[in-house]
Amino acid sequence: MKIDRTRLELILLNLLSNAAKYSNDGTEIVLSIRGQPWALLFSVRDQGIGIPAEMQNSIFDSFVRLENLTKPAKGMGLGLLVCKRLVEAHGGIIWVESEPSRGSTFSFTLPL
Repeated sequence: MKIDRTRLELILLNLLSNAAKYSNDGTEIVLSIRGQPWALLFSVRDQGIGIPAEMQNSIFDSFVRLENLTKPAKGMGLGLLVCKRLVEAHGGIIWVESEPSRGSTFSFTLPL
């Protein structure tokens, strides 16, 4: 499968932007890309506010946003839905691993 560069850039831009929005200034945000035999695995890890377990299943739905009281973030709550749809259009999957006050890691695969 061919990866659409423009759509990949949009996914990464959105995930990196969210990581910056929900992290304190000066904290580390890490983008990693690993080749697997069957796919490319992309991950964006931050040290931000994290996502409560009860919200992790709905975070990719329309108009779902987290409240960041220390650093108000703008947005409509559509960015992760767009990321999910673009990843799925490539035949991949996207997910989040997170713990409140410890940050989040958003990962997705794009099949080779």
